[in-house]
Amino acid sequence: MSDASRSGVTPRRPPPMAPMGKARYRVMMTLVALGLALLAGRIVDLHVFDRSFLQGQGDARTLRTDTIPAHRGMITDRHGEPLAISTPVVTLWANPQDLPEDDIQRLMLANALGQELDALNERIARYAEREFMYLQRRMTPEAAQQVLDLRIPGVHAREEYKRYYPAGEVTAQLLGVTNIDDQGQEGLELAYQPYLAGVPGKRRVLKDRRGRLVRDLAMLQEAQPGGDLTLALDQRLQYMAYRELKAAVTENDADGGIVVMLDARSGEVLAMANQPSYNPNNRAGLDPQGLRNRAIVDVYEPGSVMKPLAMAAMLETGDLPLDTVVDTSPGWMVIDRFTIKDIRNYGKLTLAGILEKSSNIGMSKLALRLDDPVVPAKYRALGLGQSPGTGFPGESTGSIPAPVRWSSSQWAALSYGYGLSVSALQLASAYTAIANEGRRLPPSLLKLGQSPAGEQVIDPDVARRILGMMDQVVEPGTGARRALVPGYRVAGKTGTVRKTDAGGYQEKAYRGLFVGIAPVSNPRIVTVVMIDHPRGDSYYGGAVAAPVFSRVAGNALRLLDVPPDARDPES
Repeated sequence: MSDASRSGVTPRRPPPMAPMGKARYRVMMTLVALGLALLAGRIVDLHVFDRSFLQGQGDARTLRTDTIPAHRGMITDRHGEPLAISTPVVTLWANPQDLPEDDIQRLMLANALGQELDALNERIARYAEREFMYLQRRMTPEAAQQVLDLRIPGVHAREEYKRYYPAGEVTAQLLGVTNIDDQGQEGLELAYQPYLAGVPGKRRVLKDRRGRLVRDLAMLQEAQPGGDLTLALDQRLQYMAYRELKAAVTENDADGGIVVMLDARSGEVLAMANQPSYNPNNRAGLDPQGLRNRAIVDVYEPGSVMKPLAMAAMLETGDLPLDTVVDTSPGWMVIDRFTIKDIRNYGKLTLAGILEKSSNIGMSKLALRLDDPVVPAKYRALGLGQSPGTGFPGESTGSIPAPVRWSSSQWAALSYGYGLSVSALQLASAYTAIANEGRRLPPSLLKLGQSPAGEQVIDPDVARRILGMMDQVVEPGTGARRALVPGYRVAGKTGTVRKTDAGGYQEKAYRGLFVGIAPVSNPRIVTVVMIDHPRGDSYYGGAVAAPVFSRVAGNALRLLDVPPDARDPES
């Protein structure tokens, strides 16, 4: 007998379930069943009717479209020698959120990158909230592979290209440079950026959630390499011109200098050297002064090198007999209260004598005889005051004053090279008319398939006479004698001009110039040399620029295999 029976207490039975409790139970079970049905329906909908949604979400997390860099086109000289090439490099980048916190791995990474650990940690902390940071750009493939071999999580590689310039500072201003993304920033690299750059390709790849490549899936678009650019430049002549120019600038303690050499038969630029320069392969400590292509961008008053061109304009009028003699005594004259001087009193001079002695008085008196402004008109016909049309970024047009209320002094100044501004390239192009019996050839930085017809801007007979006069200028005993080239006849003209600044002409600051054509019997090259502000023993063009021409032209004529045409000394 149980204790409850013995005590006389009857145990209580559980009360029956209330009717409302059963209803709640059924409702809850119904809701659960309905939820399961909706969930099953959604699963069926996603997998059967809306499968693309799930596929797209998965692809977004694993499929990527990678860019394939295009190989930048090569720049070569006229003989196919490389002047600018692109070499493959590797850029390392990282997802800072995936990089290990372990100090040992961080130290290994810093050492492999050649960086300080503290500096690397500071950069990682700075990019901690981002998913991308550069570790090091444009490494050699070998150096990059050493880093990748560490297999540090979060470190990735990207293939790129780096521009390399075999000639270094010798061709720096003409070629220009590219930036770290291999896009042209200066010079021809900038001018022909769309042509040289090419079109990047695209590929579909499978990557894991950390961005690591799992598999190449498909090539969407092949990379199209950039086009190659063939310059008119002859690398042999360029090296030689740059070497001689640099030596002359150093010898004369000058601010800089320019050498431009054109093919007299085509107008192609065979050499274009500038000082100062820079190394485009290592731009650390770059002097911005070295970036400018002074031969095309800078303009200046040319001075006496304009006298042959001005005399050609005067002879074409027919009002100036070839046997004209000008009395330049006493070696100075006043026009409109301005005093014009020669170095000394040359007395009576023929037309050839005026060019040989570089007489400002002689040119001024000839110019004032004429009623029409034929000299500035001829300058314009020779391409001065206009764009050379090379397409080089920043090429200068120079300037020629408009013929509005000209004074006699301005008219005279133009005849001896003052009152206008030109670039070295414009000046060389203008002289192709003297070398080609009056046909001016437009300058070309690119190699031409055939020589252009040119434009007849000077009467052929006049051009030949001016060439003959310039031949007499470069003779033993003349001021231009240092331009003589052994074995060859040279036609040339010296020039010395005062430099200007915002306050007018500078005291004791000059530019020395020489323009030469060689050989006279069958012109092959036209060369302009300018030495900027020489501080040595002399600053005259015949002393500082003519010797550079002699060495540059002599070497060039021999390299181009031009037959000598020097007169027989016994004839």
